[in-house]
Amino acid sequence: MVSKKTDTFSLSSICSESSLALDVIRPHLRKTPCRLSEDFSEQLGFDLYLKLENLQRTGSFKTRGSMYAISKLDQNQRKSGVVTASAGNHAQGVAFAARQLGIYSLVVMPEYTPNTKLDAVKALGAEVELYGSTFDDAYARASEYESSRGLVMIHPFDDSDVVAGQGTVALEILEQVPDVDTIIVSVGGGGLISGVISVVKTLKPDTQVIGVVADGVPSLKESMKKGHSVEVSSISTIADGIAVKKVGENCFPIIQENSDQIISVSDDSMASAILRLLEEERMLAEAAGAAPLASLFDEKVKPTGKTVALICGGNLDVNLLSRIIGKGLALNNRYAKLQVPLHDVPGALTRLSQIVSEERVNIIHIEHDRFSTQVPINHTLSRLYLEVRGNDHLEFLVKRLISENYEVIRENN
Repeated sequence: MVSKKTDTFSLSSICSESSLALDVIRPHLRKTPCRLSEDFSEQLGFDLYLKLENLQRTGSFKTRGSMYAISKLDQNQRKSGVVTASAGNHAQGVAFAARQLGIYSLVVMPEYTPNTKLDAVKALGAEVELYGSTFDDAYARASEYESSRGLVMIHPFDDSDVVAGQGTVALEILEQVPDVDTIIVSVGGGGLISGVISVVKTLKPDTQVIGVVADGVPSLKESMKKGHSVEVSSISTIADGIAVKKVGENCFPIIQENSDQIISVSDDSMASAILRLLEEERMLAEAAGAAPLASLFDEKVKPTGKTVALICGGNLDVNLLSRIIGKGLALNNRYAKLQVPLHDVPGALTRLSQIVSEERVNIIHIEHDRFSTQVPINHTLSRLYLEVRGNDHLEFLVKRLISENYEVIRENN
């Protein structure tokens, strides 16, 4: 096995290493925008900037850490090649960096990995194996290859070079918004927030760094309670980028001792944030990337000064995107389902559709069930799938239908 040396994890050493890393990765990667969101700032009551790592090469911040870690390998290590495990973004980062530097890469990914991310990794030239149902399963398999094939492990988060590479995003933020008061970061294994904390608390210690986790991934919350990194038995979230059962052993002390707040958000909140980003910013983020915004929209974080939400990635599976949009519309009272019994006579459905149209409600889909056991034999049950402007708009339609002597049953979305 060709081992990869990792240095001591300390804020000052990682910050210094991040400055070196920025020079190394600059020829290969992008300096992503940190853009003021006028709409969100007005809605929230403070200046909100979006650090758009979804526009990074491979669509995620992960390429920063991967590129720097692989660039530091010596010649023997480069000849051996690298191995890693990832649910998607780190996999693409390793594959991209290895291709740029002419190094063989093997990536083990969980079996549920979306085709979008799987195809992207293969397109970057990596050998790919699907194994297990979680990141942790895939990592165990990758560790076997590290030993049996002599490959160099590029850990997704618990490696000082990877953390230093991720810290370069904080250097850019401090340059782009020098008077930033709060930076909000998604947390999975802890590599990103550890890099951000190391840079920010060294160079601008009064700036708050807040971490956001998914409700269905309690690993960091449990670790904070017990004072050391613990592995939870199960996780469940749409945010595959932060779905990690155990926070990095090296990253955890940095987070525990230096983060200003750790909060959690629901899948529904992330879905709503994805939809709002699409509609108001014309910007696609994956669930992990939208988590910082979800914390703001839920008012779980209430900053007053200049705030940066780090949109850490935009690699969202197209099939999942369609479901998230539908769920987001429903959560924001933009999508509704109504059941309306009708007399089974010519023109009944036409009249119902006319009333809906008069109220400027868009009918997405109609199911017309003549055989429903929920209505009398001379009736049909019409189920309307509707697009509305909000709850008030829907209530107005329901009141109009009731005034026209229709029975209306609202379905939960």
